[in-house]
Amino acid sequence: MPELPEVQAHAERLTDAFASRVLERFRPLTFTALKTALPAPDDAYGEALRRVGRRGKYLLLEFDSVHFAVHLMQGGRLLVDAKQAAKPRGGQARFVFDEGPALLLTEAGTERRAGVWAQRAGEALDVPPLSELGPEAHQVTVDELAALFADRNQRLHGFLRDQHAIAGLGRRLANEVCHRAEVSPFAMTGKLGVEGAAKVVAAIRDAVDEGLAYERTRPDMSSSKDRPGGVHGRAGEPCPVCGDMIRAVEYSGYTVSYCATCQTGGKVLADNTTSRFLK
Repeated sequence: MPELPEVQAHAERLTDAFASRVLERFRPLTFTALKTALPAPDDAYGEALRRVGRRGKYLLLEFDSVHFAVHLMQGGRLLVDAKQAAKPRGGQARFVFDEGPALLLTEAGTERRAGVWAQRAGEALDVPPLSELGPEAHQVTVDELAALFADRNQRLHGFLRDQHAIAGLGRRLANEVCHRAEVSPFAMTGKLGVEGAAKVVAAIRDAVDEGLAYERTRPDMSSSKDRPGGVHGRAGEPCPVCGDMIRAVEYSGYTVSYCATCQTGGKVLADNTTSRFLK
């Protein structure tokens, strides 16, 4: 799933390409694409796109009357659509402008979870889904994160992926942040304190800055396998810090990757979902 660096860089590319373009119409291509009833997308017709912003993992297309929040989920992309085919492959919704290419929301697979929320300008950040997000991950301070840790005593890896706790990180960056902070992915946040929060804040900023620098070199959004990092998706390879083998704990929907030497004092976490994990 695209995370903060990928979504931010894509918002910047789309702003460069589409700012000041006038919206002619918004067309859902599936029944599930538009997640809201009011305001009507029509309210933005005839208005120029001010910019494409970002909140958490959402793209935010900002017009004077309506802001459209777009979530790509796992397999979605918001693509420049020059052909505007009647039945584009994987097409979910299309933003058509008065001239030039459209913007097409696509989603691979069959889940159909990507979608668009239309919100009144000035209210988008104050109503769901954006109002439900925690602070931006790369902007949270040490004291703020320490307070969040104390309020949400859960495994660190799960906390980092929880958009209600902090917004913008996902599975890949959760792995990278834990590794850079030299903390077990299964450490309990309630025990990390200010010192642990400081390590995690530094690791978040480092990982996000690295990812964003890479994404800004690209003309399009990267795929997961191309994104920089030391542990995610590298099980069996040597740790870039200490040389120990990267290990993984497999779940049905994601994988926790870690280095035992750097993060768990040499202890190997059991590779199943019912074992008692290292705290």
